[in-house]
Amino acid sequence: MNKITDRTFTGEEFVSHRDDSVIICRCEEISKGEIRRAVYDGMRTMSEVKRYVRAGMGLCQGQTCSRLVKNIIAKELGLKPGEVEIPTPRSPARPVSMEIYANDGMKK
Repeated sequence: MNKITDRTFTGEEFVSHRDDSVIICRCEEISKGEIRRAVYDGMRTMSEVKRYVRAGMGLCQGQTCSRLVKNIIAKELGLKPGEVEIPTPRSPARPVSMEIYANDGMKK
């Protein structure tokens, strides 16, 4: 069975580590323990962990923490970091007024 696609894979019982309180995602204040717990709760990809605990959804959009999150997921699943699926990058969506589009940065 593939550990990534088999949703029934639980591995061993979740055991906290001494360093679980270390903050991995500073923007959203997500700790290593929260990421590890997400994996034990069934999240197998970075996209799933991102949606589950919001790691990588802050101002930096994962520029600071994505590599750390990927390594934690890989370690918990017994995989190499390259085997962990990365999320599709998307820019943050914010409403933009039509006035800004109309001006288009051109001087009158």
